[in-house]
Amino acid sequence: MASDFFIKGNIIALRRLTLNDVEGNYDSWLNDQEITKYNSHGRFPMSKESLIEYVKNSYSTKNSLILAIIDIYQNFHIGNISLQNINWIDRNAEIAFLLGEKSYWGKGIMLEAGGLLIKHGFRSLNLHRIYCGTSSENIGMQKLAFKLGMKQEGKRQEAIFKDGKYYDIIEFGLINKYEVL
Repeated sequence: MASDFFIKGNIIALRRLTLNDVEGNYDSWLNDQEITKYNSHGRFPMSKESLIEYVKNSYSTKNSLILAIIDIYQNFHIGNISLQNINWIDRNAEIAFLLGEKSYWGKGIMLEAGGLLIKHGFRSLNLHRIYCGTSSENIGMQKLAFKLGMKQEGKRQEAIFKDGKYYDIIEFGLINKYEVL
C-alpha cells in the first residue's frame, strides 16, 4: 500500500522489509547463482527461516537501514537496498544493492533507488560519506556507482573468493554535497 512507503520515487518506492516479503521470491534470489554472482550471497543455501530472522533483526538494528524496493505500479517487492555499517561518529555508511527480480534488470531501478537512499542518508541521517565496494568483474555495479556520483577510491586486491577464484574489490565513495558546516 502506498501509505506503507517510506520514500517514494517515480517508478519505485522504498519501505521497510516485512515478513510478507519472505513469502515471495526473496529466498530464491539469494539461492540464484546468477543474481549472487558478484556478491557474498549464494555461498550457503538460504532458507525462509533464516530470512525471517534477518527481517526481524532489521527492525531493531541502529547501524543499518534495510529497505525493500517496491514497484509502485505492481506493488511488488523486486529487491532490497540498504545503508549498513553506519558509523554515527564518523558519519559514514556503506550502501548495498540487491535487485532480485531479473525482469527489472537494466531498467534504471537501482539508479533511482540509490539516488533516493543517498539523498535520505545525507539530508535526513546527516551522513558525511557513503561508500560501496564491488567485484572487479561487476561492471554493471561499477557503472551504477559512477552514475550515482561516486568516485573510485581504491582497490582491495583479491578480497572476494567466488567460484574458485579471487577477485579484487573496487571501492567507491561519495561525500555529502548538501552538508552545511
